Amino acid sequence: MSTTSLPSSEHAAELRTALLAAGFTADGLLDLLGAPAYAALARSETVPALRATRRGGDGPLASLVRLFLLQQPVPYAHAAAALPVGAALADGWLRREGDEVRAAVDVRPYGGPDGEDWFIVSDLGCAVGGAGGIGSREEGVVLGVGGASTTLAGITVRIPVGSALDVGTGSGIQALHAAQHATRVTATDVNPRALEFTRLTLALSGAPAAELLAGSLFEPVGDATYDLIVSNPPFVISPVARLTYRDGGMGGDDLCRTLVQEAGARLNPGGYAQFLGNWQHVEGEDWHDRLRSWVPRGCDAWIVQRDVQDVTQYAELWLRDAGDHRDDPEAYARRYEEWLDEFEARKTKAVGFGWITLRRSDAAEPSIVVEEWPHTVEQPLGEAVLAHFARQDYLRDHDDAALLEGYFLLAAEVVQEQVGAPGAEDPEHVVLRQNLGMRRATKVDTVGAGFAGVCDGSLSAGRILDAIAQLVQEDPIVLRDRTPEAIRMLVEQGFLEPVRDPSG
Repeated sequence: MSTTSLPSSEHAAELRTALLAAGFTADGLLDLLGAPAYAALARSETVPALRATRRGGDGPLASLVRLFLLQQPVPYAHAAAALPVGAALADGWLRREGDEVRAAVDVRPYGGPDGEDWFIVSDLGCAVGGAGGIGSREEGVVLGVGGASTTLAGITVRIPVGSALDVGTGSGIQALHAAQHATRVTATDVNPRALEFTRLTLALSGAPAAELLAGSLFEPVGDATYDLIVSNPPFVISPVARLTYRDGGMGGDDLCRTLVQEAGARLNPGGYAQFLGNWQHVEGEDWHDRLRSWVPRGCDAWIVQRDVQDVTQYAELWLRDAGDHRDDPEAYARRYEEWLDEFEARKTKAVGFGWITLRRSDAAEPSIVVEEWPHTVEQPLGEAVLAHFARQDYLRDHDDAALLEGYFLLAAEVVQEQVGAPGAEDPEHVVLRQNLGMRRATKVDTVGAGFAGVCDGSLSAGRILDAIAQLVQEDPIVLRDRTPEAIRMLVEQGFLEPVRDPSG
């Protein structure tokens, strides 16, 4: 891999046409390689795909897979059958070695959310996910698409906006997504090479060009404001800033904190900012409170911790990412000690990973939800994010009396499970479970289950409770007094959806 000159995008449209004609797309790769080899590629394991291309012969698609995904040389004649090879060589996408050609960059097909055929351009050998790490120590290396990138793309709200900002763009995947629903896209990165890769990714994907600005965090954009801000930042909490793509160069989790705190002033009213991040779990400090303190004034927030690792697991993960495990044992042990020393000095006992979403509401009483949800979710979650904040608006505007006057509909994806001993007359408890979105599950009592089951939007909550009180022979006033808290929880978590009064 080289981190020197990069290709020109002058003939990107011509190159794109050839790639599509050869079937060099996400669907085309799946057809050629088969599901197991295709999945192995996502883990940066190339042997199954190489075997599959041998069976595929020397056709254009097999040649392109060997070139761009497997970093194998191919005969010049085979490359010429697949690509406008003269333009590809002149622009620097390929380099010639005698009678063969090699790829100068990684070009990876990527399927857009609506079936678009896109391409992510990055440094060779830097598709993320291999068990042995990317194996590069070059500071300016630019990665391709990894699990973090696709996670952020999946949770981002996709509504038409005037302006979007991608902070720390890398190879440009977030900017590419944003270009589909934003009139104007700005992408920044402290690494100038990343900006050039973003230019290539957008051009080769047939997307509009973005404004590309070099610099750290929000410094390149000055006082400009945006309707959407996204960032998959260099969030790794490390003792030394060795790799630009992952190490933020600030102590502890200061980079993520700074990014979140400064985002509020860059959001237009109603705008969203969405980030991935790592945060410290510090001895004697509640991590929920730590993250609440990051939320800027005027913003609602939804922060979800998806995973937690103790400091040894965390250090090992990122030592392997940099390929340090392939060094001599003494060097590996020395670096490991540096990580543990750093954590000990900061009283860090674990590191959390998750999502942070801000919405500029300018509400007098902002909604800040910080929770842990390590369970399976159903991506994409952009609609779920929008629905979460809409529910927060509703709950903020409705006190308990207003809730009882409200009308609700049981969400379509919710099912009920009864849990108890086999043969028992009554269940020990009832569980409501979502089959979409966050896929939440919550225990409810028999009144809660009965209430949720009757919510079809035709009766107010108060009238439903009055009917339930008569059935269970309970004082309706007492039931009305103790139930709004449960209704509020069911609305907040998306089991119940507020609807209009059917009488108008």
